[in-house]
Amino acid sequence: MNRMAATREILSDLIAHPTVSTESNLELIVYLANRLGDLGARVDIFHDKTGRKANLWATLGPDRDGGIILSGHTDVVPVADQDWTTDPFETHERAGLIFGRGTCDMKGFIAAAMAMAPEFAAQELRRPIHFCFTHDEETGCMGAQALLPHLQDRGIRPAMAIIGEPTDMRIIEGHKGCCEYTARFTGLEGHGSAPDRGVNAAEYAVRYVSRLLELREELKPRAPASSRFDPPWTTLNVGGIRGGVAHNVIVGRAEVDWEFRPVQQSDLDFVKQAVADHVDKLLGQMRAVHPAASIETEVIGEVEGLEPMDDNEARALVAELTGANTADVAPFGTEAGIFTRLGLSAVVCGPGSIDQAHKPDEYVSLDQLDRCLDMLEGLRRKLAA
Repeated sequence: MNRMAATREILSDLIAHPTVSTESNLELIVYLANRLGDLGARVDIFHDKTGRKANLWATLGPDRDGGIILSGHTDVVPVADQDWTTDPFETHERAGLIFGRGTCDMKGFIAAAMAMAPEFAAQELRRPIHFCFTHDEETGCMGAQALLPHLQDRGIRPAMAIIGEPTDMRIIEGHKGCCEYTARFTGLEGHGSAPDRGVNAAEYAVRYVSRLLELREELKPRAPASSRFDPPWTTLNVGGIRGGVAHNVIVGRAEVDWEFRPVQQSDLDFVKQAVADHVDKLLGQMRAVHPAASIETEVIGEVEGLEPMDDNEARALVAELTGANTADVAPFGTEAGIFTRLGLSAVVCGPGSIDQAHKPDEYVSLDQLDRCLDMLEGLRRKLAA
């Protein structure tokens, strides 16, 4: 079976596993682990605390430092309330495009890497190849965050990582971070005719959001002069506000969902401190009326960005493999910044367009998969002993 036929077959198998982030990915992880294990890879499966999710780490080649990570996340976003023209969990091919949930984000890359795995296994490699497939990237990169301590405890020291998110096979050397939160306000309910006797959680949520909107404007002039992002500053977005049961009831509970995407560490510190100061102020006002009032913040995810590096071995390698002579930055987040904690260099480069991700009738083109296979074949030749 040729590489493209193998990629199609594996991609069909991957899509048939409906690994929406709310569901288990274990069957898919076992499928990948078995295929790699049959090739002689050294395979580890790391389960999460619930036992319903897992990361896969598998290695072909010599047992030494300096390896290359091929990384992809196995979870996909939901299809509920989306108007698909095909079954999202079956691949459908037409006009050179393969449709299905996750085809571009990012099971297409995983399929290409797995299709090449037998060829990596069939030769003596000068450096190890690590296959890293994670859970819950879409909900805060939880899988990669949990995997890293295992790798550090084992003294695994790869040299670089290629994260195969959909970039149209362009090299992405930097992206913003992504920090997501839910703030929960608990006040004191009462009759709407006597608002001063209660603590209206919705009103304090509004004051909280007002401060967030002020911060959004304060972040714009903080953009580094050298920023290559679009927009160049740290962005902030309010994603949801909930609270209240009736027109004439003082709101006892309210919630605010929000996120921000820092372009630099100083902005992350600035926003977190400013919000903490404002929460202290609001709590003082709330508790002056009702001492049991509270504001609790749930951290949904805090994912660091990928900062462009002057000396980036991964960028140089992928440029050689793809023939690219430029590298870009992206507004969306990935697991790349997490992997750099291992002291390695990283880039994002994979088949498909981010414009198709998360949409109904998501697809990846055969041309993009072919270009990805060419990159991986170039890597195989470069690593041949």
